[in-house]
Amino acid sequence: MPCDPLDLSRLQPVLPSPLHPVEDERFDRHGIRLLLKRDDLIHPDLPGNKWRKLAPNLAAAAGRTVLTFGGAYSNHLRATAAAGRLLGFPTVGVVRGDELAGRPLNPSLAQCAKDGMRLHFVDRATYRAKTDPAVLEGLLSAYGACSVVPEGGSNALAAQGCTALGRELHGLADVVAVACGTGGTLAGLAAGLAPEQRALGIPVLCGGFLGDAVRQLQREAFGGPAGAWSLDGRFAFGGYARTTPELHTFADDFEDRHGLPVERLYVAKLLYGLTVLAREGALAPGTRLVAVVTGQPWGASDSSR
Repeated sequence: MPCDPLDLSRLQPVLPSPLHPVEDERFDRHGIRLLLKRDDLIHPDLPGNKWRKLAPNLAAAAGRTVLTFGGAYSNHLRATAAAGRLLGFPTVGVVRGDELAGRPLNPSLAQCAKDGMRLHFVDRATYRAKTDPAVLEGLLSAYGACSVVPEGGSNALAAQGCTALGRELHGLADVVAVACGTGGTLAGLAAGLAPEQRALGIPVLCGGFLGDAVRQLQREAFGGPAGAWSLDGRFAFGGYARTTPELHTFADDFEDRHGLPVERLYVAKLLYGLTVLAREGALAPGTRLVAVVTGQPWGASDSSR
């Protein structure tokens, strides 16, 4: 039997998200106007690109169990679990690392469990094969009919949802930059921007695979290439969930300058990369540069994200 559609408006997202200008001499002296697109303020439990990517997937799931994937500290798992709690649908999180099953839950996974998510731990080889039909069949046989959402929430629906981010910035920016994990936000952002605008992705993972992922997502979501975009892969700081003292020093300084809590795994890498590009002259004087703030440090708000 079909499920009743979810009323996502019950979550009262703040849309469009605010756009705040920032005075910072590292950009000002090069004639670049920096603005922060505060997507982290969309919703306390589903901030930033999590809202934009999850909302269309949750609408399509229509109240069925949502099964999705992530690592031990996945922002995506936490957001999906929170959505399930808030909207009253079941969630299953397939977690990378079967060695975690016998240990006390870390704070991130404990929050998922508190929000009602059933956690299913798999070994790393199985996790890498998570899109294999046999693996998915095994999961669905264990949990029944589910709506499957990929790791990071990035699929065609997610990319389509992220076009709204680009549309909100028509006439307000020349370059819009975003940190990238799985590519869904960049794919949709570029498609939503006006023809004279371009999107810049700063990957937070190493490996050089993201360009192919963005192109594939755009084919699935829009039928082919959409919008102008590029990637600069120099600012991953060792890869996903990795940081360095230099990055932390930069983030601490940015917080002191602007009073903004800087999330380290995505937002700090984005902002650091933009300061380097400004110094290198990669952005022309007069550029209106928007940096998308996709989240705050976990625990920065009263409601755990």
